Amino acid sequence: MEKIVSLQNGRVKTWKKLATKKGREQQQSYLLDGWHLVKEAIGAGTTLVSVMGTHEAWREYRDELPANLNAFEISDEVAKAIGDTVTPQGIFAEVKMPETSTTLPEVVHQPWVFLDAVQDPGNIGTIVRTADAAGFEGVVFGRGTADQFSPKVVRAMQGSQFHIKLVSEDLFSATRYFKRSGIEVYGTQLNPEAKNYRELKPKGAFGLIMGNEGNGMTPALGDVTTANLYIPILGQAESLNVAIAAGVLMFRLKEQ
Repeated sequence: MEKIVSLQNGRVKTWKKLATKKGREQQQSYLLDGWHLVKEAIGAGTTLVSVMGTHEAWREYRDELPANLNAFEISDEVAKAIGDTVTPQGIFAEVKMPETSTTLPEVVHQPWVFLDAVQDPGNIGTIVRTADAAGFEGVVFGRGTADQFSPKVVRAMQGSQFHIKLVSEDLFSATRYFKRSGIEVYGTQLNPEAKNYRELKPKGAFGLIMGNEGNGMTPALGDVTTANLYIPILGQAESLNVAIAAGVLMFRLKEQ
């Protein structure tokens, strides 16, 4: 196993570049930071380009890793340089971006969530994990939404990205695609013409658009949906967090 201790090492420079969108696009790969994510990737059969760990990490996790890995032992200093957390666990993996990350499936079997300029990594991670838990097929990352492969988003998804499909696509195109296939797409809006979500009974697969944290769904998208929905607020709160609202709608509509 090759040992790397210098921050000037070419491999270290490449791994550090994976923290940027440009670097990820050049390498067509991204970084997993921490044993939980590495383990989820292994369990999903994801190809590991390389696995990097400190001496202590290798002692702890070696027996749980597949054989014939492109493996590197790194110093604590290198781990801090390539990691995105204040106190990294010392175990990392570089994995290839899935080929399906820019292509919607030919046949849609289950519901999908569409993210319209949702920017907070924590909200995105919660929505993806909830979609996974609710039995959704995938999540579309629309324009203005944080990059699905950015370190903070990857960490927030907690491995659910390996269980469901994630696609980056223009939401107008995605909406047209679904509707051409006979699949209804619902938006979320607070206006008099929107429907109470409890009144809706979807038929099989559907698309559900969740809007930006501050501005909501793009108004023009509301003009091309099958219907737009709202969640009645019974107390004094002005609105719901987008991830909470998405969770309420996903579980309720999937049950219907």
